[in-house]
Amino acid sequence: MVKEDLADYTRKYEIFRHHAWAGTAFLSILLALRYFITSIPRYVFIPLGTLLIVYILICVLYTYKYRAGLSKSQEYDQPSQPAGKPGGQTAAPESPKIQKKRAKTEAKARKKEQKSLAKTSSPHGEGS
Repeated sequence: MVKEDLADYTRKYEIFRHHAWAGTAFLSILLALRYFITSIPRYVFIPLGTLLIVYILICVLYTYKYRAGLSKSQEYDQPSQPAGKPGGQTAAPESPKIQKKRAKTEAKARKKEQKSLAKTSSPHGEGS
């Protein structure tokens, strides 16, 4: 798959996802109108409801069709990831809790390293 196709797949995926959600919202509005306005006959709501349900199903099917193309885009994007980050991870903002835990772990590692260096550098007969 070519990168231009992947960009097209991404665009189509977003469009069909949007239309599926919009169709669901319209169906909800239609059902709410049917519930609150009882004077409108059923033969108006049944075709509209059926049409909206079919529309939603088609949009969901196309969403899944183009979703497969999006998952393949990860395979092509991996070589372009920076070499310094393992697994192609990007720098994301961390929460303060995670930052605190990371700092604590690093401090423990430094303290442990200093202790091991102090043991290896000091003579064994010192202190008696």
